[in-house]
Amino acid sequence: MKTTSFWRAGHTPTLFAAFFYFDLSFMVWVLLGPLAVQISNDLGLTAAQKGLMVATPLLAGALLRIVMGVLVDHLKPKKAGFIGQVMVIATLAWAWLGQLRHYENMLILGILLGFAGAAFAVALPLASRWYPPEHQGTALGIAGAGNSGTAFAALFAPSLALMFGWQQVFGLCLIPLGVALLVYVVFAKDAPSAPPPKSLVEYLHVLKDKDAWWFMFFYSVTFGGFSGLASSLAIYFNGQYGLSPVNAGYFTAACVFAGSLVRPLGGILADRMGGIRTLSLMYLLAGLFLFIASLGMQSYVGALAVFVLAMLALGTGNGAVFQLVPQRFRKEIGVMTGLVGMAGGVGGFYLASSLGYSKQVTGSYQLGLTIFAALAVAALVGLLSVRARWRTTWGSAAMTTARI
Repeated sequence: MKTTSFWRAGHTPTLFAAFFYFDLSFMVWVLLGPLAVQISNDLGLTAAQKGLMVATPLLAGALLRIVMGVLVDHLKPKKAGFIGQVMVIATLAWAWLGQLRHYENMLILGILLGFAGAAFAVALPLASRWYPPEHQGTALGIAGAGNSGTAFAALFAPSLALMFGWQQVFGLCLIPLGVALLVYVVFAKDAPSAPPPKSLVEYLHVLKDKDAWWFMFFYSVTFGGFSGLASSLAIYFNGQYGLSPVNAGYFTAACVFAGSLVRPLGGILADRMGGIRTLSLMYLLAGLFLFIASLGMQSYVGALAVFVLAMLALGTGNGAVFQLVPQRFRKEIGVMTGLVGMAGGVGGFYLASSLGYSKQVTGSYQLGLTIFAALAVAALVGLLSVRARWRTTWGSAAMTTARI
């Protein structure tokens, strides 16, 4: 398969507009994580409160992905994305100009930031509908590399908060979000072959298919691990090793960049090696590195290395999952993106909140990391249990040109 065939197969301006929209939306979605140390110092939050604060946008984004998935199929991706971006910009304006002096205010903000996380349910169908089955992994890997926006939040937010105050960071984010909205409006285009919209009852029919639940579980581990760590690592490096908020942000950014940049690689590997084989290997590696991290490294450099390796495995796994989903549910890609994305957000909420509670109750993060490592192993076992059935039914050579 030549690289040029991919670039001729779809609509490149839409692909990169989807990536840019996704990228900056995710930057905003996890913003409370890199700012958590400074916010906590000002508001006097406990470890559990910090964990819940940074986890709230993940859960809100998860639930709102269902809403956006429905809007994508009924209004088409471009219009749904426009509505979502306007909501995010309004939320940032409120956060910038409002009075965020209480823990409850931060939870409300976290819920509203969920609209940014729901961008996932728009960007992926927007890109997916332009590409044939054999290029789904690559296309969705590129669009999904918008995960890298979480690294920009970790890289710049703590420094900007130090210079201008953490509340001013929300106002500064309005600038790149405005640029992203303009790029999206000008360059994004709906695919001409979009499936007709379904009734709300028909969306529920998808949940009767056990494969839908498998995909939701698989993504709750890969993306849940990625987003949960992206939101929590600044707190972890600050609390575990005493790093300053800025340095903790730099370390978090390194981990998140690793997980983000390999998402296209995960899609490409899945296109060439098969999604099941790629994802199986990634679960094995993710479980191993998360378990090592749970033991507690003596130095922050060692912890950084282990978390980078874990994020590499999780990010590659994210790309592999979304090589498989469009093969199985191509006609329902809008609602399945919403459902699978929701599960990923729920996984992230669980990991981020459990790390905070683990720290408060036991004095360390070990329990939270150990349980999530076990979930990666459980996902591997589940994937191996459906492998034969998938490869002999919808994933057979008679049904698709893609490698499953």
